[in-house]
Amino acid sequence: MTLLQAVCLFGAAFIAGMINSVAGGGTLVSFPTLIWVGHAPVIANATNTFAMVPGAWSSAYGYRREMAQIPQRLFYLLIPSVLGSVLGGVLLKYTPPNTFAALVPFLVLFATLLFMVQEPIQRWLKTSELAHHQMTNSWLIGAGFYQFLVAVYGGYFGAGIGILMLAVLGVMGLQDIHQMNGLKNVFGSVINGMAALYFVLVGLIDWPAACVMAVGSILGGYAAAGIARKLDRKVVRKIVIAIGFGMTISLLFKRK
Repeated sequence: MTLLQAVCLFGAAFIAGMINSVAGGGTLVSFPTLIWVGHAPVIANATNTFAMVPGAWSSAYGYRREMAQIPQRLFYLLIPSVLGSVLGGVLLKYTPPNTFAALVPFLVLFATLLFMVQEPIQRWLKTSELAHHQMTNSWLIGAGFYQFLVAVYGGYFGAGIGILMLAVLGVMGLQDIHQMNGLKNVFGSVINGMAALYFVLVGLIDWPAACVMAVGSILGGYAAAGIARKLDRKVVRKIVIAIGFGMTISLLFKRK
């Protein structure tokens, strides 16, 4: 790995860490960069997954004050996150990539639209009253099933899982975008972490590139958490929606 390649990978991981901190989708920056500097797609996918995990940890730590107010019951969603990511890894091994990849732009578009209409849906379903201390078991079970499906996709590839998780957290009643981002980063780190563990065991990680990118994603994730917390919540929501539409367009062109 040359110095120029290392700088490119560090910069891409830093930007990806910032994007993942706010909404998700940083893979669309870091993964193509790995291919651009000469890595095979499978190695690039595995290396990128590994490198983004510590960035999600640092970003979640940046939201630690907001996360202290999150209902503890929501952390039960870690269980379907683990199970789904394992199943996603198995599907990645046995399923033709194009079969699942064809659905990705439409999943992300649906999640972005759902996130846009979150508040009207909350009023219609009266989930605001269910938020925090009054969340029912039926809501938690439904969210667990949805999170399992998101984790399956995350274990398979993972671009856009942040948008998908933000959408359901909003509909469930969480109103603070910073709390939602912190929780999303915890779940995302678990999903990617399980996939990364599999990639390590089968020897698909390019370690020099992974180490450089891990440092970049850590710094980018923590920096973005600090910046986002100082912004108006409406501004952050607009950024999330813009990233969602940008990801949809990028993924549609990627299929051409």
